Order: sequence, then structure tokens, then C-alpha cells
Amino acid sequence: MGTPIDETHLVTLEGNVPALARFGLDAGAVSAATPLDRMMLVLKSSPAQQAALDALVEAQQDPESPEYHAWLTPAEFGAQFGPSEAQVAQVAGWLAGHGFTVEEISAGRRLLVFSGTAGEVASAFHTELHRYDVGGAAHMANAGDPEIPAELAGVVGGVVTLNDFRRSSEMQARSLAGAEPEYTAGATHYLFPADFATIYDLNSLYGAGLKGSGVAIAIAGRSDISLSDVANFRSMAGLTANAPSVIVDGTDPGLVSGDQSESTLDVEWSGAVAPAAAIDLVIAKSTGTTDGIDLAAEYIVDHATAPVVSVSYGSCEQEMGATELSFYNGLWEQAASEGMSVFVSSGDAGAAGCQTGSSATGTTAAVNGLCSSPYSTCVGGTELNEGGNAAEYWAGTNSAAYGSALGYIPEEVWNESGLDGGSDLWASGGGASTVYPQPAWQQGVSGSGAAGGMRAVPDVSLAAANHDGYFMVEGGGNWIVSGTSASTPTFAAIIALAAEKENGKGQGSVNARLYALAGATPDPFHTTPSGNNTVPGVGGFTADGAVYNLATGLGSVDGAVLVNGWNTSSTAGPATLTLTEAAQSATVVDGGSVSVQFTSATGGSFTGSVKMSVSGLPSGVTATWATNLFSSSASTSGNIASLKLMAAKGAAPGSSSVVVTATGDGLTATQTLTVTVTAQASDCSRFSLLPTGCRSVPRVPSF
Repeated sequence: MGTPIDETHLVTLEGNVPALARFGLDAGAVSAATPLDRMMLVLKSSPAQQAALDALVEAQQDPESPEYHAWLTPAEFGAQFGPSEAQVAQVAGWLAGHGFTVEEISAGRRLLVFSGTAGEVASAFHTELHRYDVGGAAHMANAGDPEIPAELAGVVGGVVTLNDFRRSSEMQARSLAGAEPEYTAGATHYLFPADFATIYDLNSLYGAGLKGSGVAIAIAGRSDISLSDVANFRSMAGLTANAPSVIVDGTDPGLVSGDQSESTLDVEWSGAVAPAAAIDLVIAKSTGTTDGIDLAAEYIVDHATAPVVSVSYGSCEQEMGATELSFYNGLWEQAASEGMSVFVSSGDAGAAGCQTGSSATGTTAAVNGLCSSPYSTCVGGTELNEGGNAAEYWAGTNSAAYGSALGYIPEEVWNESGLDGGSDLWASGGGASTVYPQPAWQQGVSGSGAAGGMRAVPDVSLAAANHDGYFMVEGGGNWIVSGTSASTPTFAAIIALAAEKENGKGQGSVNARLYALAGATPDPFHTTPSGNNTVPGVGGFTADGAVYNLATGLGSVDGAVLVNGWNTSSTAGPATLTLTEAAQSATVVDGGSVSVQFTSATGGSFTGSVKMSVSGLPSGVTATWATNLFSSSASTSGNIASLKLMAAKGAAPGSSSVVVTATGDGLTATQTLTVTVTAQASDCSRFSLLPTGCRSVPRVPSF
């Protein structure tokens, strides 16, 4: 440990020169005295440790495994999967020997935060930092790939970034006229929390007491917020007061234009969908070499801040360095091992993931490299599609909480780009990763084959269009915002409701569970029937009603069905309910009765009772059940119910289709029974059958 490190034998960490710098105009090296704060050095697990970690994370989602939902603490993660304390100390000593200040060693032992100067970076990593002119904007970045001593190559993965190219957050925003928002503005309807709860079927969960109590949601941000904005938003939306917590990692960035809007949106809407959840906004200031989002995300995972995490930022996967990609993939896998569910926005530039929504044209098909890791859940965007008949889906006035949606509204792929009646590239991000192979839980899903064997994103989607934008309060004003920046924190909050139902326990990476529920009965997903994310310059992907598509993933969700069917604490699988009938038809004579038997069968994680009902009876016919409420266990159970049909004397003859329904645990099963009523036959036993019908036979008088 005390032996000096041989610095004559070096290893190049390839793939870490920023792609954007390669296309910029090099303006020369920066001063050696230029301060570089809070750089992030990634440490690696050994191959054996990595294999064990991969196996553990998979076992943690296997109900049959003894490791099922056995989450680690950050310190336990470090002890099992990080370098040894001696190895970490050796790396820290090497940095200090080059003049750096080591400010933090993560509990997970896979990251060191250090500060120094450009001259010290050149000395230790053998690369200069240069100024670049990129599209008229001044930037700083490393001119070459870093090099490290070969002796450290088995432990050091590299520096996350040595540049000031920032993660992007794109939102379409426009102010509302007046202090009191109307329910509609032309063809646009604003989404308030009451609307969202109606459209995505959350009200029954709220009525049952599921509001996120006991669950925390962590938001990664680069700006502080005004707590009064959150209070005003909740007051207008009819939500009880529930102030968020703001956790500052390092220097407080204060209120940063643009980023303040993102932080405010994420906090207000995650707290709106899970109104009793604890919302923790973790913010970090960007430095000359490190994005504040990277620092905030690392803080959240290494401190196990919350079981649910929302990140509404992104970078083009192809433009991210090798160390950047490994940092996020490793961070999200660590989060999964700690029971944390991470949700990341898919982006707002359609299939052109190397651009932002406000760009005029795209250059190449790409996805968000922060969400393409298989350990994060990537959230895309849909667009509510009223089909020109808004009155069918929206009330003409607001409720007291400004809600006006009447129920679920059909959806299509969000595309408000210049190719679809809008402008620029605004559309749901989605496509195939160029880095990660397709995980097992995504393989074989109808539609996922379009990714060509690679990880497909997004995984799910919710409303993201400006067509029906989200209401937000910021800076004391009312705003309408849109984008996957809105769909991501709201979907994260729905999973917070599921976590509350699972006794407040973290769920880890939820991808395997989401894909397992696709096509369940009832199906929690609204598959997307139409639309595409093609934008100017880049062809995209089309939705056609398949289980999966590369523009909206599995589609949006019925929140109540998703949460009630989550059942990760049970090994029995999704709840099932079926109904069979002994006969498909029954005939009853007027004045008489007939009985038909039905069998209701439950299975999987079904709990509660089964109730039987019948509808559509013809006039003059009534029905009773011998028993119409059965108790069922969580294992497979069957119950026979006898339906007695009674026709009143003189009931009109004819046939009718009657619907028999079994309900329970949020499930419904039906069967159709044809009921025929016939007239009672006349008693001709004392008549002679003649062509003219029955007539009396004269009696022979007795003498």
C-alpha cells in the first residue's frame, strides 16, 4: 500500500473525448491554474464481483429466491461489490500525490469526488483541457483520452466527465392568462391533478387510503425552488399541505433559470400524484467539469435517499463517453440492489435523441443514455386524442379542484414536431440502444423485436403533449408545461402508490414486473394504437396497438389496475378470475322456473370475495342466486353458483341474451346465457284433437 505507483506504464481510457468537442473549433489549452471542482472518479468491481452483483439483482426480483427483495444498504453494497478499503486508499493516495483534494469516498466504494486544477489533471491523467467553440458557444473539455497507471487499471474506471457539456432538460412552457385558469383554451385542456387522477384511474386508490404515505420520492435537480410555489400549487389543486424537503449536495446552486422550472415541475407533480409521499429534492451545482445532475444522482443512490427516484434529464447515448455510460449503468444497478426504483425521461426530440425538442432538425437516431441502462425505467410520452369530440371526454366547467376530465381519454404517440402539425422536434423519445443488449424480460414481447436485439426504450409512457399540458406554479405565476419531464415524475409517483401498498417497501428495478404484467387480466396497460415519433431529419417508430412499440413502450397505465395487480409480496402471480357456465341456454315456461349452474374460479394472488350478478333479463323474468357472494383464498379456488330464473304467468314468449357477471379483487368475468320463454301448453287431456284445435267431445249421458 505504501509502495509508490509506477507511472511509467500507462493505460489509455478510450472513448472519453466528448463527441461535441471533436466537432468544435479548438481555441487552445486552458490555464494550468484553472480550478476544477468536484470531479468524479469511477472505481470498478472485479469481474467476479460484477458477475455476483448481476446475479444478486436478478435474484432480488425472483419470488422463489431467498434473496427476493433482500435489499442492501450502501455500505453493504460497498463491502460486497466495491474495491477493498486498501485499494480505495491506494487510489485516494495517488490522487493526493498529484495535488488533488479527495472530498468524498462513496459508501458504495465505487466513486471518489475530488477537486484540483487543470494542471493537476494534465499531470495525473495525461490530457489537457481546451476551450472549444461549438455552434457559437464556448465550452471546456479534455482534448484527449485520459491515461492512468497500468497498476490502477483493475480498479479505476475513469473520470465521469472532464467537460462542461450539460445534460438537457426540455420543456415546452407558456404562461396562462389571468390568475384563475379556465378549464379549456381553444382546443387545449390543461391537466390538473384531479384530471390526471381521473384519466389514469387513481381515485379509487385515493379512496382506499393509498396516497403515498410512508414512501419517499427523490428528485435529482440542478436548482433550488420556491416552497411558496409548491404551497400555492397544492392549494389550487385541492391538495393538503405537504412541503418538500430540499437536500443540497455541496454548494447550493440557488435558483437557476430553466433548471428551476424542471425542479418545480418534478416536485409539484410527483407530490400531486402521490399527495402524501415525502418529496426530497436533491440538488447539486454544476462545476466546470461535472454536471450537477450526476452529483445529485450519485448522492441519492449512495445515501439511499428514497425508494423511488425521478430524473428528468438526459444526454445522447452516442455522445456520452465510455466512463459516463458505465457510471450511470453501475449507479442504477446499485440503486436496484438497494431496492430503489429509478425513472428517467426518454427525451423530447422523438427518434432524434442527440438533439433537444427545440432543435429545428435531427441528425441521427439515438436514445437518452441516462435511461437506456436496463436498470432504469425509461418513461416516454403520449398525446391525448379526443378525436375532435372534446365534449365526450371533458366537462364544460371545472370542479372546485379545477378538474374537468370525465374519464380515460384515448392516446396516441406524442408528436408535436414540425412533421405533425407542430414545430421543431417535440415528440416522445424512443428507439434502440447502441450499447446495451436486450434484457431477458423484454425479449419475446410483441413489438420489441424492432430493436434488433438491443435494449428498447421507452418502457412506459404517460401524457406529455402541450395539447393537454400540465399546470404548474412557478415564480408566483401559472404555467402550462409539457414533455417527458412531466410524464416521468408522475409515473414515478404511481409506483410510489404501489410501494405503499407493499407495506412501504422499495421495489427495486421494476422493469421485469412491468413487462410480466403486460397482457395480464385485467391488463394495466393502455397500448398505443397509433402515431409515431418521426421528426424532421430522422425517421422514427410507429405504434399500431402491439404490446410494445419504440415510441411509447408498453403504453400508459390504468393506475388502479397496476397498483392492485402489483402484488410483489406474493409468489402466486397476478390475480385471476374466470367464469364458466354449465349450459349456454335455458328455457323457462311462463309461470315456471329453471336453474343454471355457473362456476367462478379464482387463482394467483386473488383475495377477497366473488360476487355474482345478472343483467339483461327479459320482461316478466326474475332471477335469484342460491349464493351470490363467495370467499376465495389466494390459491386456486372454485365456487359453484346456482342461478334460478322464474317467468311470471303470461310472460311474453321469446329469446333474450342475459349477461352473468362475476366480480372481485378488481377483476370481472362474464358469460352470456340465452334465455327463452315459452307459453304454457293448454291441457287438452279431455279434448279431441281435430284440425281446428281442441274442441269438446260431447259427453254421453248416463242412465
